[in-house]
Amino acid sequence: MRVLGYVRVSTEEQGQSGAGIEAQKSAILKEAQSRGWEQLTIIEDVGVSGRDLNRPGIRAALETLERGEASALVVAKLDRLSRSMLDFAGIMELAQKQGWALVALDVSVDTTTPAGEAMANVMATFAQFERRLIGQRTRDALAEKRKQGVRLGRPSAIGPKLAQRIRRERKSGSTLREIADGLNAEGVPTPRGGRAWRPSSLEAVLRSP
Repeated sequence: MRVLGYVRVSTEEQGQSGAGIEAQKSAILKEAQSRGWEQLTIIEDVGVSGRDLNRPGIRAALETLERGEASALVVAKLDRLSRSMLDFAGIMELAQKQGWALVALDVSVDTTTPAGEAMANVMATFAQFERRLIGQRTRDALAEKRKQGVRLGRPSAIGPKLAQRIRRERKSGSTLREIADGLNAEGVPTPRGGRAWRPSSLEAVLRSP
C-alpha cells in the first residue's frame, strides 16, 4: 500500500512549531509506523495559502491518486489540506469515486474505518450546508440589487455606433445570421474577444437599451 503524506505551510506559518513542516511530517511518520505503511511519500507545499486547491503539491498528489499510483492521502491537520469545507468535501468525493482513502489525523477523519468515514460524512454535510448558505446569500443580494434598479450582468463592450448599425440592419430585414456574417467578413472585432460574431451575441445587443 503506497501512501501519500501531504504537508503545507504558508509563509507566516513556517516558524510556528505547531504548524511547521517537521511537526506535520513527524505526525504522519508516526501514524505510518503504527499502521505498517512502508511505502510513504511526503509531498510539500511551502509558502502557499490553503484557501483553494491551486497548489502544485496538492495537485500532484491528487493526480497521482487519480492514476491509481497510491492508495491513500494522509494529512496531520485538516487545515493543511484545505481551509475550505467545500474544497474538503470535493476532495472526499474524489476519494470515494476513485477508490482511495483520505485520512486527517487531527479530526479523526479516516475513510478506511467506519467511524472515520462517519466523521467525514458529518463534515461533508456541514460543507453542503455552507454551500447552500452561500447560494442563499447570493440570491438575496441579487434580489436586493434588482429592487434598487441596479442592472446586473456584464456591461456591454459594444460601442454605440456599432450597436446602431446592428439595430438598423435588423430593422431593414436582415437576419441575425446575415448581420453576423457581414461583421465577420469585415473583420469587426467581437466585444469579448471571441473568434467570430454569432446570432446570440447580436440578440444581446438588440435586447439592451
